[in-house]
Amino acid sequence: QVQWTESGGGLVQAGGSLRLSCDVSRSSFSRDAMAWFRQVPGKTHELVAAINWSEGLTKYADSVKGRFTIDRDNVKKTVYLQMDSLRSEDTARYYCNRVLWGYPARALNAWGQGTLVTVSS
Repeated sequence: QVQWTESGGGLVQAGGSLRLSCDVSRSSFSRDAMAWFRQVPGKTHELVAAINWSEGLTKYADSVKGRFTIDRDNVKKTVYLQMDSLRSEDTARYYCNRVLWGYPARALNAWGQGTLVTVSS
C-alpha cells in the first residue's frame, strides 16, 4: 500500500506557478521529515526540498531557492510544494517521500506514481 499520493502537476508556461500536494493522511509522523524529489526519464531522483514534520524547518536545493516553498498542513495531513517562476529545467516528474532530516537526499520508501510537471517555454 502506498503511504502517500502526489497531485497538482500539469502543464504551465515558463514564469508560471503550480502547487503540488502530497497526501500523507495514511501515514503517521512525529520526528520524521518529508521531501520532494524530481526525476527526468533516465536520470536519478533529485532532492528539491525537505521539511521537518514536527518543527517545520526547511531545506532547499540551490536550483529552486527563492522560487519554491515547501510547507505542511498538520490538520489536512498534506505536504505542499509551491512552485513559482517556473523554468523549462523544472520539467520533471515530482515525487514526495519520507527522509531523514539529517540526510534528506536519501529517500526511505518506495516511489509512488509522482505527478508530472511540464513547463513550456
